Amino acid sequence: MSATPSVLARLRGTVNVLYREMIKFGVVGAVAFVIDIGLFNLLRRTVLQGPGTGVLSNAVISTIISAAVATVVAWVGNRMWTFRHRRNRPVAHEALLFALTNGVALLLQALCVGITNQFTAGETGWVAENLAKMIGIALGTLFRFYAYRKFVFSQEPLEDTSPLSD
Repeated sequence: MSATPSVLARLRGTVNVLYREMIKFGVVGAVAFVIDIGLFNLLRRTVLQGPGTGVLSNAVISTIISAAVATVVAWVGNRMWTFRHRRNRPVAHEALLFALTNGVALLLQALCVGITNQFTAGETGWVAENLAKMIGIALGTLFRFYAYRKFVFSQEPLEDTSPLSD
């Protein structure tokens, strides 16, 4: 009978860690989201106005730049706070996996914006561009959370005692 509390305690601990990671990931993601959307719209309304040419339209270029800046913010936040209790690789290896993961997420965003731009012959409105970007961000976020836990910050968590203080 003594095994039951141990199994329940381990399950509770696992759920607790997952819950805390999800909250922290959400906070870091919210900050990165504001930077991504804000910079995207700033670029689209200033230096990258208009449709641009070909596959790399100004909207797609804006997406790539804003997502890259947001990725740097997310790297720092996730490494230093969200998943800091999962360190298991040299920082360069972890950074490379993080960059590859975010490269896939960035491609999802660029595809959503690019497809929207192609179907509207570059005459996409502000709302359509932002909706396409947000759909891309949502798809990328789902992929990133899975990939960060599975590949980038994959080591089992270290002992943690406080809910959100990491």
